[in-house]
Amino acid sequence: MKTASEQSKGIKSQIIPYALTFLGAFIAAFAIKIFFLPNNLIDGGTVGLAMIAARMFGSDTLPLFLLLFNLPFVYLAYRFIGKLFVVQLLLALLSFAFFLFLMPKIFAHPFVGENLEVVVIGGAILGVGVGMIIRGGACLDGTEILGIIINKKMGFTVGQTVFSCNILVFGTAGIVFQDWHPPILSLIAFIVVAKIMDMVIVGLDETKSVLVISPKSNEISQSIMHELGLGLTIMYGRGGFSGASTEILYIIIERLQLTDLKSLIYNIDPNAFIAIENLHEVSSGIQQNKVFRKKKPITAIATKALGQK
Repeated sequence: MKTASEQSKGIKSQIIPYALTFLGAFIAAFAIKIFFLPNNLIDGGTVGLAMIAARMFGSDTLPLFLLLFNLPFVYLAYRFIGKLFVVQLLLALLSFAFFLFLMPKIFAHPFVGENLEVVVIGGAILGVGVGMIIRGGACLDGTEILGIIINKKMGFTVGQTVFSCNILVFGTAGIVFQDWHPPILSLIAFIVVAKIMDMVIVGLDETKSVLVISPKSNEISQSIMHELGLGLTIMYGRGGFSGASTEILYIIIERLQLTDLKSLIYNIDPNAFIAIENLHEVSSGIQQNKVFRKKKPITAIATKALGQK
């Protein structure tokens, strides 16, 4: 039977993703209404199509077109992805549409400035909002749903599908408005959005993988585990020229710990060979259903996955 503390944590883990989606929708609506629309910029995907239509029929119609253009993708998500995702998707879309409608009443004065200011600041704010929505388990853009389905059916990545759709959206904007300056600025803003969105989703921590080759591998491995508290894997290799057997240490570490690791290794063996690579993602192989479950340290996950003590 679960304790009161465990039940409280369970409720909290269920509420936080929805709260993030709600807050992210507000931030994204703020960026669109205050930065993008007043400066004739558009977002990508179905949001961009809705913005093009709203510019033709009136800015007040943006929430209506947003919901209308996303309805087919809601059906596709229900058919091919799952009911839980549809609930989160609808929450994100309805919240976003509501805040788009409400935003002019909250902030009466739009931001009108230099192109660089609009693109960088507006794109960064939109990236934060969209990133929070994705961390909450939803999305705003129907093309991402299309990308997931195409990835399953045809093998193209989600990023390739979304980027292709966005190029079509920006091209459509240039043709409809007979002005290529706003679509080009919108494409630059989209790059800013994508970068900030990745930072929000993945976080600021950078994970590295480190290979260490040294005749003092046993002493180094013991020091790494006991002094730094890191897990590692010992692999066995053979020198290409010497033919001698050697041990290779494989370590997964966060960027801020890298200096301590190198210092420890070189204090034991100044001639040790160290190879460092960036890691995009580390997974234990078990997909977590809840986004905001308490995280284990990266090194602990890696150790479990590699079957270490």
